[in-house]
Amino acid sequence: MKILLTGRDGQVGSELATLLPALGRTVSTGRDTLDLTDTRSIRDTVRAVRPDVIVNAAAYNEVDRAESDPAAAHAVNAVAPGVLAEEAKRLGALLVHYSTDYVFDGAKADAYVEADVPNPINEYGRSKLAGEIAVRQSGAAALVLRVSWVYDAVHRNFVTTILGLAAEREELRVVGDQIGCPAWARSVARATVSLLRDLDGARAACGLYHLATPDYVDRHAFVRRLLELTARERAREPRLVRITTPEYPLPAARPLNSALDAGRLRRAFGLALDGWDAQLQACLADRMSRGAAAV
Repeated sequence: MKILLTGRDGQVGSELATLLPALGRTVSTGRDTLDLTDTRSIRDTVRAVRPDVIVNAAAYNEVDRAESDPAAAHAVNAVAPGVLAEEAKRLGALLVHYSTDYVFDGAKADAYVEADVPNPINEYGRSKLAGEIAVRQSGAAALVLRVSWVYDAVHRNFVTTILGLAAEREELRVVGDQIGCPAWARSVARATVSLLRDLDGARAACGLYHLATPDYVDRHAFVRRLLELTARERAREPRLVRITTPEYPLPAARPLNSALDAGRLRRAFGLALDGWDAQLQACLADRMSRGAAAV
């Protein structure tokens, strides 16, 4: 199996760059080797590699910046996946593409399933939904995996930001009315590798899936647990204050409900992620094993 990976420097991409070579020869690209805003470059790269599988882990994921630069978000999140899908179809390759919980508006009372109608409320979500549509319309064999609240202990994300602030501030104000399914990037990457081990099975079950934890949590409760698990790292604990989304205005609106139901993935592949708490503990244990006592 020959694999082309995009986004090797990101959270999920960096984990995939380590894991995918176990399945076959892997060509990993990052911003320095593949410009995803250049469609000619994308086509040339795919045609040079001639992969059996393309894993697109690249994304414009700066949610707030996308509000003022929607063209850049659209180029990477919508146009590039469509081009990759077209090239995958031409080669007869399988495309794995990641999307997001932010394609939904958050108004649903319970977890979203794949059949729910998307209605993004920010430019990032709109660009990711456009990418899903482009992949689907290409006719390529594709697995589109929606993920939610991805983090690791290395890149800039919600977890590393909170740990940095906890070491500096006496008080942390965290919204408690946004719920989602926090997922460790390595868990997402491992699940992807598991799907690709049976390439014929993956091809036979192409479609849209939610790759998410079986449970969900609000951001305030998630931070409370994060602080509990890392308390030994700090001389003092910051006060944790629960606030509402309107009390913490940001350029991009966030859906209040980002929970994803992963039942379809479990039924199709017998695959399920661990709960969010178990994943958080595993991430922090890995962080400590690498000597990263402080972010």
